[in-house]
Amino acid sequence: MTYNIAIDGPAGAGKSTIARRVARSLGYIYVDTGAMYRAMALHILHQGIDPKDADAVAQACGSAEIDIRYEGGEQQIILNGENVTGELRREEVGNTASQTSVYGCVRRKLTQLQKELAARENVVMDGRDIGTSVLPDAQAKIYLTASSRTRAQRRFLELQQKGIEGNIDEIEADINERDYRDMHREISPLCQAADAHLVDSSDMAIDEVTDAILSICRGAGCC
Repeated sequence: MTYNIAIDGPAGAGKSTIARRVARSLGYIYVDTGAMYRAMALHILHQGIDPKDADAVAQACGSAEIDIRYEGGEQQIILNGENVTGELRREEVGNTASQTSVYGCVRRKLTQLQKELAARENVVMDGRDIGTSVLPDAQAKIYLTASSRTRAQRRFLELQQKGIEGNIDEIEADINERDYRDMHREISPLCQAADAHLVDSSDMAIDEVTDAILSICRGAGCC
């Protein structure tokens, strides 16, 4: 029997950071589904395709080979034989991923890979529709969120640490736009699963969020 933990939530809520810490604490494999969607978005950008062109995006899906490898315990995303992990956090890639993740062809291709991973390994998986669509039978489900301003501040600091300039108001506006797209798409919209535990990290430190989610996982028998 495998154990699955689903962590959903909007962009910038800290899902990836927290999911990694929870996976490490439990000895599970961390699966960053957002990185997989970003890899598909990067492929579409490489092809010079307009993200609004549904037919072209569908055709591009057929030529995208996306794989996950683990090096030193860290997930690496391989796109058509190339490690593209370092490119996936670019703002352009994130925006394109938000636009193209609405397409059924994209979601079907990546959801199948995610389900296969969860069937053979104990995983902590984060994304937008893990508890509702990808792993509806996960033993523990968490909806991790934070205010849009808090998420914008976190993204602003992340960019600063990389030496990249940013405007916090523009970042927040972009986050609100992505939230709207994610919550209103026709296929697998972002929402809290009925049986998911809500964790609002707006006023919580990383250790506090991690401990809260680990407590939920223990209560669900995931360790």
